[in-house]
Amino acid sequence: MYLTLLQKLKQALAGHILAKYGVEIAVALEKPPKLEMGEAASPVCFELAKRLKRAPRQIAQEIATSLPVISGVSRVEVAGAGYLNVFLDRGSFWQTLADQQRDSDKPGNANSEKVIVEHTSINPNKAAHIGHMRNAVLGDTIARILRNAGERVQVQNYIDNTGVQVADVVIGFLHMEKKNVSEVRTMSAQSGFDYLCWDLYARVTQFYEQDKAQGAALRGATLRAIACAGERDFAFEVLGCGVYEIERGGSD
Repeated sequence: MYLTLLQKLKQALAGHILAKYGVEIAVALEKPPKLEMGEAASPVCFELAKRLKRAPRQIAQEIATSLPVISGVSRVEVAGAGYLNVFLDRGSFWQTLADQQRDSDKPGNANSEKVIVEHTSINPNKAAHIGHMRNAVLGDTIARILRNAGERVQVQNYIDNTGVQVADVVIGFLHMEKKNVSEVRTMSAQSGFDYLCWDLYARVTQFYEQDKAQGAALRGATLRAIACAGERDFAFEVLGCGVYEIERGGSD
């Protein structure tokens, strides 16, 4: 819409100059260095001054005063030696944009797709920190802006699944720290357990470096045990270099 408005502004200026001065000229638009100088600026009066043999600022003042009302433009001011600075009607601009978005969002419209904003999605295997809060604020802000612009927005903030990172912490507790399931449960009830998992997760990488083949095998076996625990109501424990699944109420 912004580009469409600029194109309409170029055409209006060119038409006005042709009607007022009898000169056909291409109108260029530039972006001012500061927003307080407007959303667009045209140096067209400098080129026009060469043809009319007049001062560019004088021509700019005539154009700014006599230019007909342009829809979406709030005002045109003279700046410097002869620039035309254009200020858009921001209220009208955003209202028109919102109306267009709502129209395109009607059922059956080809442009009625929803916008998905995925943000934050904290890894549950680590401690939450200020960066996660920052991402939550940014994600929520983006979603609100899109909704205000008329978009159909769906926010996704998923909780990570039981993947490799969880398996690595299990291996860290049972193989590096030599803790059994009961001990880990007791530790999980204490303050700072999330930071403990975070630190342990990082240390497991070093543990794997000592024997990459064994580490890969142990991770794969632990992942399979976790999958069985979720799907078949199994518990598991890791002993030595192997994973043994223990069904509640008996063993396989």
